[in-house]
Amino acid sequence: MEMFDLSIIWAGIIGFGVIMYVLMDGFDLGLGILFPFAPDEDSRDVMMNSIAPVWDGNETWLVLGGAGLLAAFPLVYSIFLPALYLGVFLMLAGLIFRGIAFEFRFKSRRNRHWWNRAFSWGSAIAAFAQGVVVGAYIQGFQTENFVYTGGAFDWLTPFTVVTGLGLMAGYALLGSTWLILKSEGHVQEWAYKITPILLAMVLVVFAIISIWTPFVNQVVWERWFGNLRLIWIFPAMALLFAFLVFRSVKQRRESYPFLATIGIYVSTYLGLIVSQWPMIVPPNYTLWDAASAPESQLFLLIGVLFVIPIILVYTAWTYWVFRGKVRVGEGYH
Repeated sequence: MEMFDLSIIWAGIIGFGVIMYVLMDGFDLGLGILFPFAPDEDSRDVMMNSIAPVWDGNETWLVLGGAGLLAAFPLVYSIFLPALYLGVFLMLAGLIFRGIAFEFRFKSRRNRHWWNRAFSWGSAIAAFAQGVVVGAYIQGFQTENFVYTGGAFDWLTPFTVVTGLGLMAGYALLGSTWLILKSEGHVQEWAYKITPILLAMVLVVFAIISIWTPFVNQVVWERWFGNLRLIWIFPAMALLFAFLVFRSVKQRRESYPFLATIGIYVSTYLGLIVSQWPMIVPPNYTLWDAASAPESQLFLLIGVLFVIPIILVYTAWTYWVFRGKVRVGEGYH
């Protein structure tokens, strides 16, 4: 196989791993963001128990995407790490605090309020940092001769702050619709109540970022406004799915709001990919500029194609085994 083909395949694998992580760990982080606003401690117990069997397995996709990126496109690491070091550190710190709090909250009684805060703040920081990284990717990186030449805080701009807040709102929407699916009674009613508010917040940020992005990145401007293209189908699909979220909540559907929210994310993600393609380190370097040797890509591809089906099977099995409602007083810990 030629490097061209291998690079496309690897881009697809990494892209798949990223969207799987965003969707499957997104509602975990979203529940953490919503934690301080829950009506009572029983609601918080239901929120945590709804993700207890799956939350750590969901992060498998983050590891897969990160490892695949290093193996297939080493230039990305050599530029992204110095450019985004502090942002990535914040994300990892948030995930660590969140994971520790998740385990200790179930055991603690006297200091449970502190673990509640740690879980919430860890989730919020990790979500915000991920959104900032996405914003920095859209902005592009200052490079010269395949080396990052920008400053340590170039990733932190008004635009990236907005994308960080936007991803927090999006994760919170995933969390509330997941809670509609997995809870009942007063917990589910609270989730129904806050979902339209979160949806409105997501749409406002979506509009702001959509208007702002073409002024931040000239390539995006040319891609979207050079002439009418099919690319506009992606924001149209996102708006359609947003309408479906609103309508299904009004109709008191249980599974549709979560599925429609996933549709919003997938549509937006595809729009982002099409906006930047084939740049993997915008604005200068393509997939093929950043690719490792074809022999390395092929060798690693064989292992990855063996591992991914196994991950998909055990993930699907876990969700199937722990399907159904989580009730107050019940849990898996």
